[in-house]
Amino acid sequence: MLPLFNEIENEIKAVEQELKNFLQAPDPFITETATHLLNAGGKRLRPAFSLLGGRYGDFDFERVLPLAMALELIHMATLVHDDVVDMSTRRRGVYTVRALWGNRVSTHVGDYLFAKSLILVSQYEDPFISKVLAQTSVKMCEGEILQIVTCYDPGQTVKDYFYRIKRKTALLISASCQLGAVACGASAGVSEPLRRYGYHLGMAFQITDDILDMVADKELLGKPVGSDLRQGILTLPAIYALAHSPQKERLFALISSREQDEEKIQEVIELIKECGGIAFANRVAQKFIARAKRELALLPARPVKKTFELIADFIHARRF
Repeated sequence: MLPLFNEIENEIKAVEQELKNFLQAPDPFITETATHLLNAGGKRLRPAFSLLGGRYGDFDFERVLPLAMALELIHMATLVHDDVVDMSTRRRGVYTVRALWGNRVSTHVGDYLFAKSLILVSQYEDPFISKVLAQTSVKMCEGEILQIVTCYDPGQTVKDYFYRIKRKTALLISASCQLGAVACGASAGVSEPLRRYGYHLGMAFQITDDILDMVADKELLGKPVGSDLRQGILTLPAIYALAHSPQKERLFALISSREQDEEKIQEVIELIKECGGIAFANRVAQKFIARAKRELALLPARPVKKTFELIADFIHARRF
């Protein structure tokens, strides 16, 4: 758990325990596979944002709990499915569901986790919560599908990239911040700035993730460096480099090739670094962080406001 979440540490632990209880099934195999990723740990960002957002309303942990659990299950479902698509063997430093039990089991486990999230969301009488999560889930799928069909395509633009990561990452973080407040009865004057804060933060989070994929310590990252390049996924540093590198023709050939090895991956990363691709992506992430903080300025002064500010600083400075 991140140190920034110390004030909600007990609540996050309660969410995790409730998730473990909720995922217990009559069949031990279903329980084992469904809880595997949960037991591997994680930042628990989305549940945390919903709990913090709830503090801008009439906070009631029991009101936010089903939402916090559903958000983590939706996120986990996407990760389990991603590992099938990406043929990943490691996630959060442990073997993936796919690596341990194969693609067929992993696909159905992802479906199972998402279906369980629907049970939790159905507990809310306010249709707004289920509507936002349904719309967000659809757009997340759109982003993932788009990522698959554009693999190894060096013709992508910054606009294409933003469109994709908005759907893949930013919208669920945005919904987490917004719906926590909504679940606790906050007005639109509060929940809307929180939604926009979460969106900008989510964009910065994914850009930083994509930077770390090229520069992080693989032990801290929990997966091999250069994973995106191996899968043909074009991220912001690479898009910048393709437009600005003195060796753009060489970079174009390397990125569009489906025959990758460690030497080629390292060459691509070095070319991206040399032309300023990492520095450019860092500057863009900083701009999204600044936009997120401007949204916080619209919110009333409460202790949780400082926590949101610190989280924004951490998101860009993190190393894992």
